[in-house]
Amino acid sequence: MDVSLVIRQRLEELGLEQRDLAAAAEVTESYISQLLTGKKLPPEPGRTDIYDKMGKFLKLSTGKLTKLADHQRKEVLKRNLEDPPKPLFREVRELILRKCAPGKEKQVRVIFEKQPFGELERLVTQKLLDVVKRVARDELSSETWLHSVARLSGRSYEAMRVSILEFLDADAFNLSVENCVSFLDPLIESWDIDLATFGMEIVLNRRLIPGYAKKFEFVESESPQSAEEPGLKEFLRHQSVSGDATEEEIEFLKRLRFNGKHPMPLYYYRELQNLRDPLHFRALVTGTMRKKTTGQSQPAGSVAPMHKYLEADGIEKQMQLNSRKRAILRWAGRRGSPVKKQKGKS
Repeated sequence: MDVSLVIRQRLEELGLEQRDLAAAAEVTESYISQLLTGKKLPPEPGRTDIYDKMGKFLKLSTGKLTKLADHQRKEVLKRNLEDPPKPLFREVRELILRKCAPGKEKQVRVIFEKQPFGELERLVTQKLLDVVKRVARDELSSETWLHSVARLSGRSYEAMRVSILEFLDADAFNLSVENCVSFLDPLIESWDIDLATFGMEIVLNRRLIPGYAKKFEFVESESPQSAEEPGLKEFLRHQSVSGDATEEEIEFLKRLRFNGKHPMPLYYYRELQNLRDPLHFRALVTGTMRKKTTGQSQPAGSVAPMHKYLEADGIEKQMQLNSRKRAILRWAGRRGSPVKKQKGKS
């Protein structure tokens, strides 16, 4: 059983006419007639308020028409899946190009004509549709807004509601010239696209949607790593070496990526030590603090005992000095004689 059959039966049971149903749904009688004769497919339930209005008027159970419409649309979709997409009407393409930023119009036109209804044309058309449909859906219940758009299109309020319901059902593959004349033309002020990144900026008519501009960006991101590295799992099982790791440190280890390689547990142990070693990170110190601390031993417990200076340069100098002392001791040991201290010249 489809939507039209249920509505016709209910109208007959209640002794009502199509015009009564049209008035209750706030649409034209012609729209109801096309819906009942099957010339028009029932609109998508999620994009319209017509089923709630008709259901209340016909005293049907809540959601009955919505369920029937959803089932009917799915059956039609199954039959149409194998049909190849048809190119846009020439008038639709010309309108879209006319709204394009002047500096890009020629370049975009060449691509559209070289690849009729190709990836770029479908992308642009669908994004323009998405923005305008979002506005139309939000304003569907606003009589003031509908009257404003109706005046721009030269239509009645009821005819405008019908047009919106039909437009909300449209997509890039079945966009009609009427959809463009009624919505895309009056609502879209201009659009621009970055052909390198495919980022789009869409500006709407300020008289109808004040200060509205929408940007779409396509950002490249890494796919999430679903499984935890075996080496990390094994490392975390050894509490003797990983038991004191904080949640922040473990999260850092989990975010590491290796492009197909699988590190051993020892790698994570060394990575954790590197992360904790203050020598690997330059401290953020103010000029005043630097003057007070340069060349002085650090307070107990502030950093590891081996680090005597906050300044990276001071640390490097101290390491060089220690290295020289060890080299002298090794040299003295090989010669088998004690190191003699040199007396300073007076």
